Amino acid sequence: MANILVTGATGSVGRRLVPRLARWAGAEGRSVRVLVRDAAKARRLGLELDGVEVMVGDVCEPADRARALDGAGVVLNVAAALRGVPDDQAWAVNRDAAVALGREAAKAGVARFVHTSTNLVYGRGLGRPAVEGDRQAPHPAWGVYARSKAEAEAALRELDGELPLVVARLAFVYGEGDPHLAQSLQWAASWPAHQRLAVVHHADVAQALWRAAVAPGVEGRTYNVSDDAPLTAWDLHALNGLVHPGTSEQAEFDPWEGQMSTAAARRDLGWRPLYPSAWAAAEAGTL
Repeated sequence: MANILVTGATGSVGRRLVPRLARWAGAEGRSVRVLVRDAAKARRLGLELDGVEVMVGDVCEPADRARALDGAGVVLNVAAALRGVPDDQAWAVNRDAAVALGREAAKAGVARFVHTSTNLVYGRGLGRPAVEGDRQAPHPAWGVYARSKAEAEAALRELDGELPLVVARLAFVYGEGDPHLAQSLQWAASWPAHQRLAVVHHADVAQALWRAAVAPGVEGRTYNVSDDAPLTAWDLHALNGLVHPGTSEQAEFDPWEGQMSTAAARRDLGWRPLYPSAWAAAEAGTL
């Protein structure tokens, strides 16, 4: 059966996805190819597994994309430039390379192109959890990451009819040693104690991406991926062993900001979070 190409395999999501993907794909007779810039890093992360081909290259380079796409039937585009990188790098990876890969994948005749995006593409002020058909209006305060992801989605959708696209919009990803929960305190320390952050565990991201890659008849659709219990600023501090520095006078906030409905993923993909809350993950020892 078809090879599955994964970009961004040494990143925060990719490194935790690939070992699971190798097991799931292998059980169906599929092989996995990962495109990485650093073979030594891939080796240190344990990505040299049975059924996994490690290909050295850069998703921003046309020749490397062409080599990676050769023989691939499914693409999981997990590559992302997150916070702390120069703006031009974020645009290059999150938008330009993603769109170029999509165009080239369409010409190569792939059966499915799964693109990872973010809940930050939604605007503020919806007054409810976001659903997939809502407008994309990332707030300027959310930076280039959100804007570049929104523009990549829009450009990939212009390939409708050519590219069998599925988009997965992820909440704030955590778990399995990922430092994201600790890093969240750089924002949450200034939040009111009851302000909420939508989160999702790496294990649940992996199963969502796998289902998005193989579920029949979901081409052209977008899916929100988030757990069942957003974390308050108080929770974020407690999970990091701290107490929120709350005061009696806290700024107002939108209780629905960043929150998403996952009804579509549950209905179409049969997806359910293995860790419905970070507290469940903490009890399971998978933070």
